[in-house]
Amino acid sequence: MIKEIEQILGAEAETLLSYQCKTIAKEKLHLPGPDFIDRVVLSSDRSPVVLRNLGALFNHGRLAGTGYVSILPVDQGIEHSAGASFAPNPEYFDPENIVRLAIEGGCNAVATTLGGIGAVSRKYAHKIPYILKLNHNEFLSYPNSFDQIMFASIDQAFDQGCVGVGATIYFGSEESKRQIQEVTQAFAHAHELGMFCVLWCYLRNPAFKTKEADYHVAADLTGQANHLGVTIQADIIKQKLPENNGGYKILSTKENPYGKISNLVYTQLSTDHPIDLTRYQLINCYMGRAGLINSGGASGDNDLQQAVRTAVINKRAGGTGLISGRKAFQKPMGDGVKILNAIQDVYLASEVTVA
Repeated sequence: MIKEIEQILGAEAETLLSYQCKTIAKEKLHLPGPDFIDRVVLSSDRSPVVLRNLGALFNHGRLAGTGYVSILPVDQGIEHSAGASFAPNPEYFDPENIVRLAIEGGCNAVATTLGGIGAVSRKYAHKIPYILKLNHNEFLSYPNSFDQIMFASIDQAFDQGCVGVGATIYFGSEESKRQIQEVTQAFAHAHELGMFCVLWCYLRNPAFKTKEADYHVAADLTGQANHLGVTIQADIIKQKLPENNGGYKILSTKENPYGKISNLVYTQLSTDHPIDLTRYQLINCYMGRAGLINSGGASGDNDLQQAVRTAVINKRAGGTGLISGRKAFQKPMGDGVKILNAIQDVYLASEVTVA
């Protein structure tokens, strides 16, 4: 298995597979493992029903019993429009095929919309764990705007047999304060009913994208978003893989001060290596008490290599898994299954260790 991973990584294999983290030592982290719920979550205020549903997540699919997760998320029909998302493979206009892909791909769970789960909930509720995505950015109003609004309720998720719920907050946006309040209330109710909570911890503000770089994927800014996410008791944080750092330093000027940061973040808690940048994201998830799953990103010409690369970085940083959608469903189902299995193989490979 490790030989195939090395071949897929190509020229990056050595730097990604042999790197040793130079920031926070792995011994200080709450790392994934078969006993993660007993070792870490059991001491929290989560109810027995939440623990049981987390157990359902961790003990399903090809990664069952490892402490790692592979989740298929499909909400792009709303977030990016159905035409843009499903035209490459029109069979996924039918939500049953989304669920089938998650099952045949060996995923721990499928995360999708109220209507998508509702269309087939009775047929598959006992075959794969459901995660209901509660809010979305409606992408039809003109001109386009960006605001996560509620499409579903916690009670609907419970009635559909979901083990968990998910939501997005656009941290850094004008709408984020309202979104934080809405999602906090929703997550509290979900925990009351026994469902775990996954937060899409995304940044969105046009000021974050400069001529020099896109700081929506800066380790320092995404790390703070993660810290806000675990503060509202997200059990799992979904975050984009970091590509740079120093967002606070670039955005803050004498004329327009922005946020606060210690220079130690850049000198001791991170380097420019992607594993160290991702570890900084992880330590902001209460040092791993809340699992960090990185997103797979858009589909392109090199999906297999990019998906495996992201999985290796996430695992070696101490993360809990990958949540990858478009790379899997924007192609024939057999090819999508291969992508999902390749991701899972990284977490099954004992040779891929935590750095």
